Amino acid sequence: MNLASPKESVYEFACMVIREDIARMDALSIDNIVFHPGSHTGIGTGAGIENIIAGLNQAVTGKENIMVLLETMSGKGTEIGVSFEELKAIRDGVKYSEKIGICLDTCHVFSAGYDIVNDLDGVLGKFDQILGLDLLRAVHLNDSMMPFASHKDRHAIIGKGQIGREALLRIIEHPALKHLPFYLETPKDNEGHKQEIREIRQALGMI
Repeated sequence: MNLASPKESVYEFACMVIREDIARMDALSIDNIVFHPGSHTGIGTGAGIENIIAGLNQAVTGKENIMVLLETMSGKGTEIGVSFEELKAIRDGVKYSEKIGICLDTCHVFSAGYDIVNDLDGVLGKFDQILGLDLLRAVHLNDSMMPFASHKDRHAIIGKGQIGREALLRIIEHPALKHLPFYLETPKDNEGHKQEIREIRQALGMI
C-alpha cells in the first residue's frame, strides 16, 4: 500500500485499503491503526504529502474512535515521514486532524538521524516542539542493524544492533514514554519474542 503514489491504480488501491481498514478496526473497537505514510517515487515530497492527505481525508470521517498513527520512517529511497516536520505537514492537512497521531519506531528514527542513543531528551524535546508529545500513542521497539543516519530500514534483535540494549531500556523507562504501548518488531518468531520480552522485563527489574 502506498498512499503517496502518483500511479493512479496504486493510489486508488491504497485509498481503498486505508478506508476499509480504518472502518473495520474501528468497528472492532481497536484503539490504533499504524501505517507507513508512503513513498513519492519521484514526484517530490510535497506532492507525495498532498496525496497522503487526500487519501486520509477520504478515509477518516471524524466519527471514529480509532486513532490513525503515522509511523516515523527511516528515509530510504523516496519515503515520506523521515522528519517530524513531514509528519506534522501530513497531520496539519487532514480535515479531522484530531484523529491522527504518531507511532515512533526506534530503528527508523535512529536511521533517520535522530540520536536517541546519546540525546534522547533532545529528540523528544524536538518531537514535542514540532508535533507535541500528546500525539505520540505507540512505540515500535527495535534495534537497528544499520548505523546512525544511514537511512536504511533493517531491524535488529534488542541489544544486537547499533542502538544497543541500554539505550532501548532508557527509552522504555523514560517518563514521557513509559505509559505508552511498546511493540517488538525484531527478526524473531513468536517464541523468540516471548524470550526477548522476558529478558527486557528482567533487565527492568519487573520479574
